[in-house]
Amino acid sequence: MRGPGRHFNRSLTVWRETAVDDGAGGQEVTVTQVGTVRAKVDQPSPTERLIAQQGGSSHSHNVYLPARADVRRGDELRGTDAIGNAQRFRVLSVVQPSAPVYSKALVELTQSQQEG
Repeated sequence: MRGPGRHFNRSLTVWRETAVDDGAGGQEVTVTQVGTVRAKVDQPSPTERLIAQQGGSSHSHNVYLPARADVRRGDELRGTDAIGNAQRFRVLSVVQPSAPVYSKALVELTQSQQEG
């Protein structure tokens, strides 16, 4: 069975909120880069968009990842698109098909800007 793995054409950094001790008995939440993954970023189908809208979600893209990629709900994926625009995606959920040949992250584009 062939999945999108042969099409992972982008590298995205994975950022995650992490609680660290603040030295005074409490904790601070910081966003830390926890890794880099190969990925393929696609637009969701019209049906996926409709279902997301009905559920109150802002699902704007599908990100296909290797099956064992450490990407979780709440993570942020950062990278650039094919023409150099910086992009940030918030991970809404991560699912796998019945045969785990890849993972699919449903994400929301939170920032896109042209570098220049």
